[in-house]
Amino acid sequence: MDVIPLTRPWFDEAERGRLLQALAGRVAGDGPFGRRVEQLLAERTGARRALLTTSCTHALELALLALGVGPGDEVIVPSFTFVSTANAVLRVGAQPVLADIEPVTLGLDPRDAEQRLSSRTRALLPMHYAGLAADLDGLLELAGRRRLLLVEDAAQGFGGRLRGRALGTFGDAGCLSFHETKNVTCGEGGALLLNDPEVAARAEIIREKGTNRGAFLRGEVDKYTWVAEGSSYVLSDLLAALLEAQLEKADRIAERRAAIVARYRAELASWAAGHGVALPAEPPDQQPGHHIFHLLFPSPASRDAALVELRAAGIGASFHYLPLHLSPFGRDLPGAHDPLPVSERVAATLLRLPLHPLLTADEVSRVVEAVTALRP
Repeated sequence: MDVIPLTRPWFDEAERGRLLQALAGRVAGDGPFGRRVEQLLAERTGARRALLTTSCTHALELALLALGVGPGDEVIVPSFTFVSTANAVLRVGAQPVLADIEPVTLGLDPRDAEQRLSSRTRALLPMHYAGLAADLDGLLELAGRRRLLLVEDAAQGFGGRLRGRALGTFGDAGCLSFHETKNVTCGEGGALLLNDPEVAARAEIIREKGTNRGAFLRGEVDKYTWVAEGSSYVLSDLLAALLEAQLEKADRIAERRAAIVARYRAELASWAAGHGVALPAEPPDQQPGHHIFHLLFPSPASRDAALVELRAAGIGASFHYLPLHLSPFGRDLPGAHDPLPVSERVAATLLRLPLHPLLTADEVSRVVEAVTALRP
């Protein structure tokens, strides 16, 4: 029996052709493909500036560095997230403070976050889970009232919108991922979205090893030199070429994913309601990115049993994050010893179903049949 994979990228001759074009020219970072992709991302998201990076992790680090977050600062992050959200804070010398998520969007809970603020808090760093916006209204209100920065971890948010506006463009910075598992991918890659030209100028210098090379390539200076502390976050033009082909089919990828999600919702709704299983939320003001389709089971035992049965049926189902406050490294972080009940419940009961653009109608039927055979 063939296993239906959880995720799978859609690569074809378009990507192969772009790679060959890139190999015939300049393959280092900030080349012609990279610049075109940055323009495409800015146009697609409405951001004033998009800077490609080697990963979303590096985009998060770059955002915090360009915004001046560093030693002595605290940043509120959700415990239910990937480790990069907190690691980026640590890498710039600041302190992540773990907070709970809210049960609708599974994003950072602004009410819980407010309880964890201190005189050292500098920023909020929500993550948009599954391509659904966290409670941005509440988080932006809190950030404005307490004069905090807001950096969006939109690693899963590409294609997601809130009231028509792209995720990653609401805060002071937004960070995207183009990892192999994401809706649009180049294997490993990311992007930083910015609207403030001064922050963008700082980020460009930091990204280019602390030099003003970007200004030199635009003809603004006659030579480039070391002007600030920096690092190397620039994406190779080989990967940018791959990403350009992916962006050109992004709408078709989104349509396929949305159609699969629509089938899951329609064909699992009755079973889920009858067995106490929750489907993902559908806030009316959101256009989800459809990055993940998950089920929330009534108990950890029923979720674990479902995983075993689905995998035995050849369905590549999976759990997701262990909350950071329960991890070996995260147990000593601020907030780790406080109750984070929603994060713990969601982590113990969430199950992800296969979702990718190459999933066939027959494979979706197999998934639905296997799920509806479960008796949680």
